[in-house]
Amino acid sequence: MYRPSIKPELLRWARERAGLQIEDLAGKFKKPPEWESGKVRPTFKQAEDFARKVHLPFGYLFLPEPPEETIPIEDFRTFKGKSIKRPSPNLLDTIYICQRRQHWYQDYALTNGMPELDFAASVTVDIPPEIVAASMRKTLSFDLDTRRKCASWEEALRLLIQSIDETGILVMVSGIVKSNRHRTLDPNEFSGFTLYDSLAPLIFVNSMDLRNMQMFTLAHELAHIWLGFSGLSNYKDTLTSQNQEETWCKKVAAEFLVPLDKLQVDLRNDELLSDSLSLLASQCKVSKPLVLRCLYDAGLLTKKRFDKTWRKEIISCIEQSKFGAWGGNFYRTTLTRVGRRFVYALVASTLEGKTLYRDAFGMLGINKSRTFNRLGKEAGLLVEQNISLT
Repeated sequence: MYRPSIKPELLRWARERAGLQIEDLAGKFKKPPEWESGKVRPTFKQAEDFARKVHLPFGYLFLPEPPEETIPIEDFRTFKGKSIKRPSPNLLDTIYICQRRQHWYQDYALTNGMPELDFAASVTVDIPPEIVAASMRKTLSFDLDTRRKCASWEEALRLLIQSIDETGILVMVSGIVKSNRHRTLDPNEFSGFTLYDSLAPLIFVNSMDLRNMQMFTLAHELAHIWLGFSGLSNYKDTLTSQNQEETWCKKVAAEFLVPLDKLQVDLRNDELLSDSLSLLASQCKVSKPLVLRCLYDAGLLTKKRFDKTWRKEIISCIEQSKFGAWGGNFYRTTLTRVGRRFVYALVASTLEGKTLYRDAFGMLGINKSRTFNRLGKEAGLLVEQNISLT
């Protein structure tokens, strides 16, 4: 039985990279400890199965030493004031598939003579956040009056996603890698990211995060596009960020969602703070934790006061179960994960014979023609033919 030459340190690195303990492999493999100690080598078939289990390209196991993987965009995440070193396979694969989708859409846009977006990279950090936030609200038609007509902040969140999509930005909201429900995205690792491009900018939001904080992530990533740079973010531990651009983007996002100059706010004591959070959340159709974050980013709360109230509001949100992936109709959920604009363009191009069905299925994370056809219909296309892969 052929046992390829694989260094034990590669096996150990691959397991740790996937966030697994040695015990986590016991159900599928009999001798992982012996593999990592070098006493026994896995068979070729076992090595293939192991690579799939840890979400690693099979060829990586034959490298002379563990590679140093880096995130392909600027990383603004911090934990307790320090940068986060090792990205998970789920995060890396999510960025890679989004890059693949973006590159495809760039070619599609160029082929179809689509113009660059005039608001992309249209500002600098020298411009006051209030002015940029007002420009964003006008471009997206997402002002206070529009939001007040929404029945809830959940409806306002869906409206914001739709408005972003209609401006020409690719927006994808998902909590899993492609369509694999066994590979969920960790909200403690990241909230979202931006892949900047003047023709096909892309925003990705981790939908496993608290639902009522996803609107802040969207607004924050929008600010990245107005400023014109890519980046990976989380909101949980960035209160002390020293990066000028990231701090500016947070202030823009806060002003975009909660324009304090248009609202009456009184924050003199804890009792009035609680009342103000409820009032502002109702007026702006956002959640109370989001209002609290916006007040902090606007400099209206001390960190001590923010921390005290933040813990209370987040616990309340978790108890109300307003978090996790978007449920409901499979096809509509898939449109949210991949983006209506992207699905429409990809299905149309495929039906015209300009994109291979195999490539389209891969970017959509599907493998059935019936699913492909239904997605096209949900995106607004008339799809009649049945296609099968051979």
